[in-house]
Amino acid sequence: MNEVSSGGIVFFGNSILLLKKYNGDWVLPKGRIEHGETKEEAALREVYEEAGVKGEIVSYIGQAQYEFRNLRHNEQVYKTVHWFLMKANNTHCQPQREEGFISASFVHIDKAVKIVKYEDELKIIKKSIEYMNNMR
Repeated sequence: MNEVSSGGIVFFGNSILLLKKYNGDWVLPKGRIEHGETKEEAALREVYEEAGVKGEIVSYIGQAQYEFRNLRHNEQVYKTVHWFLMKANNTHCQPQREEGFISASFVHIDKAVKIVKYEDELKIIKKSIEYMNNMR
């Protein structure tokens, strides 16, 4: 099965929006692109739905591809995530508990690179930090 998603690396100053899942994993907001939606629209919607943050897209930052086993349906999933660098106007967050998030917060970039769970998300965070540093 192939799945295409979009997500956001949302900055506010020197901090990045991260979500904490019930199992303790820290992740970036992302989700499936819905029918008729652009990658950009999906990324903005997912950031808002999962964290209650209205982001503004700065740039397309790249994509990540990986695969995992969906145990519920016993199938292999090949996933592509399109990542967008975004900025926020404030740090107000509200985690979407129905999706399994217990916390949403802006975390200082130094801490974010240490606590994010997945290697592909760590790489995209580092790429986003480099991009932001070059813009200053």
